[in-house]
Amino acid sequence: MTTTPRTGPPVAPVSSPVASKAPGTDNGPRPLLAVVLAAMFMALLDVFIVNVAAPTVGSDLDASGAELQLVIAGYTIAYSVLLITGARLGDRLGHGRVHLAGLALFTAASLACGLAQGVGQLIVFRLVQGAGSALMIPQVLSLIQRTFTGEARVRALGAYSAVLAVGAASGQIVGGVLVSADLFGTGWRPVFLVNVPVGIALMVIGRRVLPRGGAPAAERARPFDVPGLLLLGAAVSLFTVPLVLGQELDWPWWSWLSLGAAVVVFALFCGYEARLARRGGAPLIAPRVLRHQGMALAVVRILAVMAVNAGFLFTLTLHLQGGLGQSALRAGLTFAPTAAVFGVVGLTWSKWPASWRRVLIPAGFVLTALSLAGAGWALKGGGDGGVAVFVAYGAVGVGLALAYSPTLTRALATVRPDDAADASGLLATVTQLGQLVGVAAFGTLFLNRLESLGAPGAYTSAQALWVCMCALAGTAVVGAVAGLVPRRR
Repeated sequence: MTTTPRTGPPVAPVSSPVASKAPGTDNGPRPLLAVVLAAMFMALLDVFIVNVAAPTVGSDLDASGAELQLVIAGYTIAYSVLLITGARLGDRLGHGRVHLAGLALFTAASLACGLAQGVGQLIVFRLVQGAGSALMIPQVLSLIQRTFTGEARVRALGAYSAVLAVGAASGQIVGGVLVSADLFGTGWRPVFLVNVPVGIALMVIGRRVLPRGGAPAAERARPFDVPGLLLLGAAVSLFTVPLVLGQELDWPWWSWLSLGAAVVVFALFCGYEARLARRGGAPLIAPRVLRHQGMALAVVRILAVMAVNAGFLFTLTLHLQGGLGQSALRAGLTFAPTAAVFGVVGLTWSKWPASWRRVLIPAGFVLTALSLAGAGWALKGGGDGGVAVFVAYGAVGVGLALAYSPTLTRALATVRPDDAADASGLLATVTQLGQLVGVAAFGTLFLNRLESLGAPGAYTSAQALWVCMCALAGTAVVGAVAGLVPRRR
């Protein structure tokens, strides 16, 4: 395959071996991929599914606004902070083992959430759920890196991208269905309990298809970078907490102080890791991964894609439910075209003509920008936008898939298997932080614009959405031109 010079590592040639068997198992890689992606889908679903159930949870448990926000955000905070740790533990203890351990912890915490008798218990169990996800999800990319090669790896990464997109959109649909059904009078509890039978089934199958071997002796002997882990955990915590709680609390002074402190602590982390590497130590993230060809550009582009995707989903949901008065289920179904098209394109882009591949990523960002602007314009008058708006939603899915899937594939195509955990943890963390930034930045823009316009209603909400869609389109343009900087050097 051909790629644009200096925009990222080349995708492995199609002539490479299609796949290799996972170490420690006699099963082929397809069952392995199905298990880890199903577990990832379940974990991603939980990020969004609780948003729909939040009003019911609040009334049933008599939760305050702050407590309800912690129920929603606690999962995301624990998940974000511990992603790098989960990746490193997988490298030391074995990716299959750590994935199963995370799945078991997530399943047990889901049961506990579903049976919680008070909001305090629910908050604690949501934190544990997030920790289980942080153990599970980094292993997915690591196992793909170590199990698949050549075109099979491209397809596996396409499936990973598709699950990422479909999980985000499906959470609101599934949440709406479960809460509306009120199964056996249990209200919001099936939102969590549905994970239990699925998690148990995946654990049973996973024990058969996931590699059971531990890490090589050299990796087990590698000192664990505890100071680096603490510094990075503190930096991510200081950055994440105000992003997920700031809007609800009207951005108090401590949220801005926390964001500033996050920059300082992250700088300390980078300095410490650089000194540790120069002394011949074992840093939390190998510097060679950060210096890997195209990795910095991939980080920028993945941040842009995830911020645009999350901002689009969040602000459009606010408009559909708050401005147009749609139900949670109907609003969730609105995103079906985006999710479906994203999934199809993510799975098939590698089969497109090789001559197209050098322009797929910038073209994806440009298409995203145009589609977002088109959707905002169609909704600007306060109506439902008609058929045209659903065409725009589908085009957004195409653009985001073209911007994300080839970027991820190129970033990981030539990463050494020994560095799989570092790259997986880094890109998984960037993906999560991009989503948080998108929700915080564009959600704040929408709500502030709505407030400044005065009287609430469909028209004022549509005007606020139009401003957000233009801002989202501008962010997509940044992703398109980001690759021009290396070429000028």
